[in-house]
Amino acid sequence: LDPLKSGTKIIAQNLPKENFYIAPDEKSMFYSSKETMSVTSPSGLRRLIGIDDRLSDYRDRFYLYRYFFETGFAQQLTFGQQTASLNDITDDVKYLLFSTSGEDLSQRPFKKSNLYMLNLQTMAIDTIWKDQTYTYSAQFSPDGKQLLIHGAPEAFNGIGLNIKEGQIANSYDTQSFIMDLATKRVDPVTKKFNPTISAQEWNPTDNFIYYRVEEGDRVNMYRYSPKTRKFEKLPLKEDVIRSFNISENGLWATYTGVSVSNSNRSYLLNLKTGESTLISDPYAEQLSSLVLGEVKDWNFKSSFGDQIEGRYYLPPNFNPNKKYPLIVYYYGGTSPTSRGFESTYPLHVYAAQDYVVYTLQPSGTTGYGQEFSARHVNAWGDQTAEEIIEGVQKFVAAHPFVDGRKIGNIGASYGGFMTQYLITKTDMFAASVSHAGISNITSYWGEGYWGYSYSAGASADSYPWNNPKLYVEQSPLFHADKIKTPLLLLHGTADTNVPIGESIQMYTALKLLNKPVEFIQVEGENHAIYDYDKRIAWNNAIYAWFAKWLKDDSRWWDSMYGKK
Repeated sequence: LDPLKSGTKIIAQNLPKENFYIAPDEKSMFYSSKETMSVTSPSGLRRLIGIDDRLSDYRDRFYLYRYFFETGFAQQLTFGQQTASLNDITDDVKYLLFSTSGEDLSQRPFKKSNLYMLNLQTMAIDTIWKDQTYTYSAQFSPDGKQLLIHGAPEAFNGIGLNIKEGQIANSYDTQSFIMDLATKRVDPVTKKFNPTISAQEWNPTDNFIYYRVEEGDRVNMYRYSPKTRKFEKLPLKEDVIRSFNISENGLWATYTGVSVSNSNRSYLLNLKTGESTLISDPYAEQLSSLVLGEVKDWNFKSSFGDQIEGRYYLPPNFNPNKKYPLIVYYYGGTSPTSRGFESTYPLHVYAAQDYVVYTLQPSGTTGYGQEFSARHVNAWGDQTAEEIIEGVQKFVAAHPFVDGRKIGNIGASYGGFMTQYLITKTDMFAASVSHAGISNITSYWGEGYWGYSYSAGASADSYPWNNPKLYVEQSPLFHADKIKTPLLLLHGTADTNVPIGESIQMYTALKLLNKPVEFIQVEGENHAIYDYDKRIAWNNAIYAWFAKWLKDDSRWWDSMYGKK
């Protein structure tokens, strides 16, 4: 496409349906081609050849190809039993960086990676590393003499670890490393830099490394000077930066982002002056017709000695002399609850139904430093639940417009687990919602498609046979008799991440215990609800449940499900 004349020209045809990477000189491009392993099995039977063989792509292998535009010739670059993933190409198109990985079930994270540098002129291969763990991707420095590497704190034998003695790092708290290709020496660039590295790019124009980072509940941009070893935060206009693209030949970038009360906007950034110019605000008209409540930050000092960050959403047309019910939301997995406007669990929408909404970032959350995020490992609610309970109590005490008798809580996935775990610890909640929540850590570990691999981070080196106390004591199912709070369980019937059995078990337990519980199965949906009509009905079920228990108004619920 010629962007000035808007004319198009076909430069390649009949290509496989894959991703394409155009070479820097634009004379060729690189892509992957899929081959599927043929495994014999009697008709109607399927023998698993590995733990992950339940995944639809487990038997697929991808090989790298190079396509030359002038001749139409396609050259296969990689072969073998392992998928090859393209990492980067030097600007002179002389070297290609690719990685492979293989299973190693003898130790977490149950995979080891290899990185190779291919000379595209001679086809000679240089092995950069073999059998490394926790290394995810790499890219060349502008001069091709170093590698910028993305990995977990434990990569390269833990050279980037910054945790307390006795802790195990949170492998989702990803870091940045620089390797010198001549000496293979590795520098843990972000070891003492608290934000979590989400994306990175080494800019040849100014020789800065640009980092998109998870910093608390924001996603910010920093640049790092390898010369001075200093980080500089860029003064961007949004709370959550979603994309950041640097121009090839000038000190300019474009970025898109959202904030707590606006949707995607796009900007042009002068990298020299730091000045941003708004170039697109496509949702301005729609948002101008909405009345949104105010969003305010609110933090507290926990009894463990930490400053726990949070924020709250007020209803539109807020009346400080009125008493409002409260909805509490917290992270799922280990990522913070982002300041993004749109969300699967739309906090502004809850507030618009006359609730105050409070969300917080308890221990285990990434973006606050390795020590803080490491508290997620082998915890499964320990300390985190205490902080949530303490935070809610202090929030209610500090805000007289909140009705402390009408508090609801909601979470999904690991957050759904937290919902169930919390109500085994306290009766302060008047209504609870758990979507795709884990009730039994042992069954999730064994049955979820990613149960054992997620547990490699959340339950590092702990298994049902060597740490049964963790798997039993921290599982809400084993404390179901303590639950008094009305609980709504929501789950997709085709959930492969957290199988629906996790909700079935808790529902069965609470029904046998004669506890107030409802269970809604979303037919055919996986871990998230994507079908539009089902998503609307699913959301309405959540709203109706809270209205029933927090507003003493069951009409919405009864209209959906009828009276018994």
